[in-house]
Amino acid sequence: MPEAAAQRVPTSSKAPVRPTAPATPTPDLTAAADHFREGLVICDTGGVVRYVSAVAAGVLPDLVVGRPLTAAGIDGLTAGSADPSEFTHRDRRLRTRRLRLDSEHLAWYVEDVTDAVHRADALLAERSRSGFLATASQRLGNPLHIDRAARAVVRLAVPVLGDVAVVVLSPQGGRHRWWRAQPGPNRPAVDGGGLAGGELPAVVAAALAGTEPHEMDWLLEQLAEAGWLPAGRPHDITARIVPLPGSGSPTGALIVARPVSRPFEPADVDVLRGFAARAGAAVTAALLYREQAEIAETLQSSLLPATPAPVAGMQWGAAYRPSQATLRIGGDFYGTHPLPDGGSLFFLGDVSGKGVEAAVFTGQLRQGLQALRRVETDPRRLLYLLNDAVLETARANGQGRFATIVLGMATPHRDGGLTLTMAGGGHLPPLLLRADGSVETVELGGMLIGVVPDPHIGQETVRLAPGESCVLYSDGVTEARGGRHGDEQYGSDRLAHVLTGCHTMPAPALAERVEQVTCDWLGGGDHDDIAVFAVRAAPAGGARHLHAVPDLAGQETNAP
Repeated sequence: MPEAAAQRVPTSSKAPVRPTAPATPTPDLTAAADHFREGLVICDTGGVVRYVSAVAAGVLPDLVVGRPLTAAGIDGLTAGSADPSEFTHRDRRLRTRRLRLDSEHLAWYVEDVTDAVHRADALLAERSRSGFLATASQRLGNPLHIDRAARAVVRLAVPVLGDVAVVVLSPQGGRHRWWRAQPGPNRPAVDGGGLAGGELPAVVAAALAGTEPHEMDWLLEQLAEAGWLPAGRPHDITARIVPLPGSGSPTGALIVARPVSRPFEPADVDVLRGFAARAGAAVTAALLYREQAEIAETLQSSLLPATPAPVAGMQWGAAYRPSQATLRIGGDFYGTHPLPDGGSLFFLGDVSGKGVEAAVFTGQLRQGLQALRRVETDPRRLLYLLNDAVLETARANGQGRFATIVLGMATPHRDGGLTLTMAGGGHLPPLLLRADGSVETVELGGMLIGVVPDPHIGQETVRLAPGESCVLYSDGVTEARGGRHGDEQYGSDRLAHVLTGCHTMPAPALAERVEQVTCDWLGGGDHDDIAVFAVRAAPAGGARHLHAVPDLAGQETNAP
């Protein structure tokens, strides 16, 4: 044991000391700052520049280490400037952030955002241009009147495209119409006028021919002479003129002028051309609509029933209301043809179908009667001839149509009465208003016109005393649906009841009354064509020539 104790090695209670690694030098952070995307500027509390990184020196070359920060004259880089701050220096857009490093140093991070701002501005400008063209397309798609379309074009162009906008259209009737928009108190003010061919500026004539003039001095001089530019300012203005594309050739020209401080950049010219394309489409559509409307108006006028010609001893009355409110024509027709012996043919009919096609067929029937009555005046034989003509036309066109009609011949007597010889081709029976106020029905019968050869045609002869009347009407009257539940037909019984006691009314008033009670029954609902025609034996001492002329709405005016 003593030997073992002697061999013990004394130990210390402390942990062994490990060898220390050699010290690593602290990296130079300012050298790393030269590789930052943002520049770095450091100043002391006295405002003296102590460090400028390479990136910061590139965008702020006025900064000098060791000199006061204020000596560089950079407003966005001071202790009192906003944080963060964005400003322009030497045509560059800079953005800064301020940071206190310690009690004795301030730092600014500086970023050049010029390119980013330009890209954002370009994107916003492109969106603005696209939005403008989209709005223009929407607003120019509505007007179908040439004046409204042209006004919309120049109003849209101001002030987005320029301070003054002028639209000049290709000649219509030898003259060029123009519209001009200028800034107004609340919205662009528009005026306009016309120019003869010789008064048109040559530069506008060139644009109407499809070219795009670029000679600025020549352009401004001619526009000023035309009075389209503000007086005394032609040298402060820049302008462009572009054609308005049309169908085959330009339909007009668009002129846009604005201050020289807003030059036409290539993107602006592209927008101008895009707007001109949309404006040209709108103007072309309006012109085409006007042409079609004029053609339709001419055709409708030719298909309208003619005003009944005055005949001694007779009164005519007519009322007409087509089924389509947008048309003045339909499938019902009526008319008169004076005869050499002092009498007159009269008729009222209804053809199959509605609208324009039906109106065209009524025109064919009227023209057929106009021609055939020169070779035949007997109502029954005249309807036979008309039936043959309709069948022949149907075979030639490969399309069958038919009609119902009452055709009558009125012969006046010395005592003031009338003899009516009426033939029926499948139409509703005429009604007679007798002097005692009663109503009689004339059953004609007969078959449809235009269905079979040699149809059965009913014919009757009646006598009207002075003051008595005969009323013809279409199924638009008797089949009008209305009443309490809106689905009940008006019917012939109601019509006869309404006319009872109306024997003292002149022919125009009778026709208007039938139309009015029918419309009241309809209550604004849909209806078939409504036609009423009345012939009255002129009462003794009364008006001997009186007829009714229906207006576009079916109302009547009495004309002597």
